[in-house]
Amino acid sequence: MNGFGVEIILSRQLADCLDTPVFIVDPDGTLLFYNHPAESILGRRFEDTGSMRVEEWSTIFKPCDDHGNDLAPERLPLVETLATRKAAHGSFWIKGLDQNLHNISVTSVPVIGRSNEFSGAMAIFWTHSQDL
Repeated sequence: MNGFGVEIILSRQLADCLDTPVFIVDPDGTLLFYNHPAESILGRRFEDTGSMRVEEWSTIFKPCDDHGNDLAPERLPLVETLATRKAAHGSFWIKGLDQNLHNISVTSVPVIGRSNEFSGAMAIFWTHSQDL
């Protein structure tokens, strides 16, 4: 994570300590990291996917509504946080890269530095019991 502000480095360290799935992006929406608990939902280890631009990760994990309709990237809480720099929340289905379908809730928050600089965003998410 060289070249990233201390806030993003600390966010990654926090994510490594949590038993809750976490996804971290930079101000442009580029995926920087997701933790081990997120791997079972997203269907692949972070070491195997690496960083991805927002246009890729917002569609590759196949977010959809209750009727199976694809969700536009701008309807995802993390993309909303990138646009507004405010916390956002939502629930939807996601098909991981392993093709397993999960019903998740996501809360995303902006990562703001001490100098009030927008450093990126972090999404914390969890599954509901009706996963398929």
